[in-house]
Amino acid sequence: MNANITRLLGARFLAVLAAFALLHVVVGPSQADDEAKADDKESIMAGYLMVPNEKVPQEYGGGFSLFVKAWPLLENYPGRKFQTGLFGTWMFPVYDPPVQRPLREGVYTDIEGGLGWWRDTRFATPTPKFIMGGVALNFVEWANGPGAGKGRDWEKPRGKYAVIQISPHVLWPPDGLNLKQGTVNEWFGYGYLPLPLTEPKLRTAGKDYPTGNQCWTLFLSTDNFKGPVAFFNPEFWTRHTVEKDGLVGKMLDSAPANPNRALQMETQYIPSVQAKDSKGVAYARIAPTRFPKPTDGVSTVVRQITSYKKSALWNDVEAWFAGGAVASGGVSVDQSQVHTFTGGGGASWALFIEGDSRKDRIPIDWQSFATTTKVGDDVFGYRWDDGLVRDVGDAAESLLTLPQYYRLETGGDRQRWVPIASKKVPKETELHDARFEAFKRPKTDPYTTPDEAASVWADPGPAAGPFTVDLGDGSRVTYGWYRFCDQPAVRAADWSETERLEMQRRIELIHRDWSSDRDYLQPPREGTLAALDPAVLVTPPKGLEVGYIPIVLRQETTP
Repeated sequence: MNANITRLLGARFLAVLAAFALLHVVVGPSQADDEAKADDKESIMAGYLMVPNEKVPQEYGGGFSLFVKAWPLLENYPGRKFQTGLFGTWMFPVYDPPVQRPLREGVYTDIEGGLGWWRDTRFATPTPKFIMGGVALNFVEWANGPGAGKGRDWEKPRGKYAVIQISPHVLWPPDGLNLKQGTVNEWFGYGYLPLPLTEPKLRTAGKDYPTGNQCWTLFLSTDNFKGPVAFFNPEFWTRHTVEKDGLVGKMLDSAPANPNRALQMETQYIPSVQAKDSKGVAYARIAPTRFPKPTDGVSTVVRQITSYKKSALWNDVEAWFAGGAVASGGVSVDQSQVHTFTGGGGASWALFIEGDSRKDRIPIDWQSFATTTKVGDDVFGYRWDDGLVRDVGDAAESLLTLPQYYRLETGGDRQRWVPIASKKVPKETELHDARFEAFKRPKTDPYTTPDEAASVWADPGPAAGPFTVDLGDGSRVTYGWYRFCDQPAVRAADWSETERLEMQRRIELIHRDWSSDRDYLQPPREGTLAALDPAVLVTPPKGLEVGYIPIVLRQETTP
């Protein structure tokens, strides 16, 4: 899951990051002497690529959208220790008035997620997947999508019931939402806006503690699907705060979102290896790491980071649900503001040995081969040193490879890893023999869901199914069609039958009038949109076209 840098997350997250920093590399046969062998070390590359953008007024606290490039970051998927996001953001609530001590030091909650790869992904490939990444108070639980949360134990669901499906057209596997395999250098559009799909509640988790009705809803803009997919149950934000009066009204169930978010690419692990030559000079090699190839000299990676006023969608939908005119679902451009990129940016990618303290993590000289730039005001990217980056073999039309070899250099009291040509690396280091092999997926346990007759999965259970479909990642998904208000996440929540039926009515309005083939978010002016894996797009059975949604019951290796 994506996170943030020191200023935004503090020491707590950095400790988690350090704990997660693991490595995987296969080194070729050794031919160096014993002393050189003793100095050979496997290492990790991790850090952030920062994308500064101008602030907008706080009144634009009604959510965000953006378009980010989707591409295979590494030449080979290296295994389940691999964890990195592509470019994304973190949406925190506005604490107004500010949270008072002692709570201030212990309050973390947001929506993060995005495109990437994670250590708990069972069916990963070089193509990224998408997760929602909602974080409840201080990571006590998180929610990555319908049926996907912290851990795999349904006895301790910890966020797996927190996301409620809206769309009747998208299957959401617990392993993450699949893009079309082989997606390269294409724009993936997404964002979150609040919808009044529920009503405010005065009691939460059996306590006299209010929960608002901001249902933060994921909207996608892809080549083969557009529109709302799923939303966070507002109680996800509040039910762990019922004993903390200082947080009433300050969670995302009711508080506005901070429109001035960090925009970064967070990398927790890219495999690498280090070695010293006979003179004690240190060298390193990283796994082949790729970026989109430039168009007109610039590799563009992010565009149209936009913040919205709550009225951009909320007011029309609220009136519609109350019996007014049909809301189009299109987000009002007049109620939005696109953030301007500054053209600046930075990088904290560093090489280090597992277990190193932060002060021992030595940065790579990113600026020596990458220059941050903007195209117009709303597109961000990089210009590259053509002498240090190179085209990728069969994908040369779409991707380039960053420098793989580095030498440790010291200037004054500062150390850094400087990119160098392969021919300048001494053979005795054996770095040329390093092999970053593609991961061979072992026998993989399936994702399962409760099947007890009294569970919310079976009572009342699906109206149709089970059905199966094979996905591009090598997994098979089994799913059933549930009436919206009978889906497990709704049944598991603290709503009365009357409240569930009112939600059902609202969702049926959306199903009748909001199609999946028109724009809701303002589309990019140019470029190709990425596509979802065609296998996750489904059609409701006859008679279930309105008010029913597909819920995944099992995900396993394709036989």
